[in-house]
Amino acid sequence: MDPLIIVFGLGVGILVGMTGIGGGSLMAPLLILGAGVSPVVAIGTDLMYGAITKTVGGWRHLKAGTVDLGLSKWLAFGSVPGSLVGVFVLNRLHDSYGEDFDPVLLTMVAVMLLVVATAILFRVLFMPRLNERERDTVALTRGTKILAVSIGLVIGFLLGMTSVGSGALIGLALILIFRMTPHRVVGTDVFHAAILLWTAGIAHWFSGNVDWMLTANILIGSIPGVWAGTWLMQRVPANGLRPALGCVLLGSALAVLNKAGIEVPIAAIIGVPLAVGALAFALNRLRPTPEVATA
Repeated sequence: MDPLIIVFGLGVGILVGMTGIGGGSLMAPLLILGAGVSPVVAIGTDLMYGAITKTVGGWRHLKAGTVDLGLSKWLAFGSVPGSLVGVFVLNRLHDSYGEDFDPVLLTMVAVMLLVVATAILFRVLFMPRLNERERDTVALTRGTKILAVSIGLVIGFLLGMTSVGSGALIGLALILIFRMTPHRVVGTDVFHAAILLWTAGIAHWFSGNVDWMLTANILIGSIPGVWAGTWLMQRVPANGLRPALGCVLLGSALAVLNKAGIEVPIAAIIGVPLAVGALAFALNRLRPTPEVATA
């Protein structure tokens, strides 16, 4: 039993419950940076732990009524097969190049996280009027179904390779493309992620990329963390969830870039997300009350 890993699990579990992200975005980097786990095993272990954790969170969100079941289904039609292809490609590349592939893999993860964090924060800081168009349920037209399957396919592939996407990228699509309210974003995201992560996690397990002892240590902290985070999510204003989604991802991206060989000071990894969060908070306070109230 490793107390540090249990603490990691608790903290990430709370973030998963509150924001729908944090599993692949934070746990894999923590395992690589804090526990010295190889990137491939960190990704496989992270996916398996995430499957169990997000099953707990998904059930809680389903009971709370924050899940769009129709949209989750059509996303899964693309993301499940996409994740299997991603795991296959990752294993082939790692078998071919060995540890020389690790820096490339870390850079891929970091770039993806940075793009997603930037997009979400840009939306929070400079596109506040999108709040007026948010909706709780997405009409499942033929075009919407095709779009959901296509997005799921691409993101599932990326998740199978990097463990990033079940929360970060799907959450971005739910916000920017499907324009869902933040609480429905989190609920739908976590519920869909549970389905996707079981598929990718089992594929990594059969590939030998899962450390079960490490998984058990993470779960000791993460399961109560997700339970607490889901409870807290219902009590946090929507305008607080939006910048949290982006800031958590931004910190994760900077940490992974550092591990990939691009030197990023620890002060920047912690300070930049905090500074951006403070800026988002200040802008929300300065905006006219009616506009904020529509969130």
